[in-house]
Amino acid sequence: RSFLGHSSYTTDRKSGEENQKTIQSLYELSVDVKKVRRLKEWVLLQDVAYVKEIAAILQEMGADETSVASILERCPEAILRTPAEINSQRTLWQLVCQNEKQMIKLIEQFPESFFTTKYHENQKANILFFQELGLKNNIITRFLTSAPNIFYNPAEKNKDVIETLQRSYLSLGGSDANMKIWIMKLLSQNPFILLNTSTAIQENLEFLQKNDFTDQEVLQLLSKLKGFIFQLTPTTMQKSMVFSKNAFKCNDQELKQLVLKCPALLYYSVPILEERLQGLLKEGISIAQIRETPMVLELTTQIVQYRIKKLSALGYDIKSGTLESLNGTKKDFEVNYGKIQSKKERPIFNPVAPLNIED
Repeated sequence: RSFLGHSSYTTDRKSGEENQKTIQSLYELSVDVKKVRRLKEWVLLQDVAYVKEIAAILQEMGADETSVASILERCPEAILRTPAEINSQRTLWQLVCQNEKQMIKLIEQFPESFFTTKYHENQKANILFFQELGLKNNIITRFLTSAPNIFYNPAEKNKDVIETLQRSYLSLGGSDANMKIWIMKLLSQNPFILLNTSTAIQENLEFLQKNDFTDQEVLQLLSKLKGFIFQLTPTTMQKSMVFSKNAFKCNDQELKQLVLKCPALLYYSVPILEERLQGLLKEGISIAQIRETPMVLELTTQIVQYRIKKLSALGYDIKSGTLESLNGTKKDFEVNYGKIQSKKERPIFNPVAPLNIED
């Protein structure tokens, strides 16, 4: 993100000549200047920098010396922001942060999100819009730090996307009563949905309907894919569906059922699906087994290999059994693995068998 503020600050210095005053100020704050030089040397070339002022604001907010140094090392362009810009940003984040202690903690983790002041007015308008929408402040702070670019759009653009989603939800048979919960869940799972256009959202929904998914099934896919479906295009979805249809040798109706069972068949590109399918076949797993449990394609080849190896060590033959034991999250797998392990270790005891006791 070296473009942040880069164009705003020019230098009359000779090319490659650093601002010694800036460097001295950074040294005084125990900032690792070598690290700054390696990451974003252009910052050190600027005529104007506010090292002491920015450090003072951070300290006033509760940051200790180590925190200030860490923040400036990770986001050196912070020193090119004016104190006025930083104080405005501080006031803005106070709208959603519980206190300044929490704010400093977030700035330490995500300094670039805080020091991007270029879109201040859009950020403010979007925070107020999200609050009006009913999103809790802790969700908004998560958006600010992990998906800051959704705040760079004008609030009207984000509002337009939300209204399109609301209309789509109702037109697909969703109820007014559940709509707000559905939107909140979708946004909290995938805030990047707001980077799409209303047109793209409508095109993707129309593609699914043209492929004979019922309104209820489309809603089901939207929920299962956590909104990631809007980051696809009809072309990529079509290619993935054609690949799956050929790989599993199934008709349109059977393909639809496979996609509903495993939306990854729609979401992942052909090269990814092909690589994962080949990885499973190399392990001796049949197409019939994969077709029975397509969710296994949600896992990377490396994860599949690791899980097969662990199960094989227990004497579990994946080729002749079900793939269910491979499925799920890391936690799901560990639970399944534990059950198989304890079953194997449990001694076989027949309560009615005679006991051989030697005198």
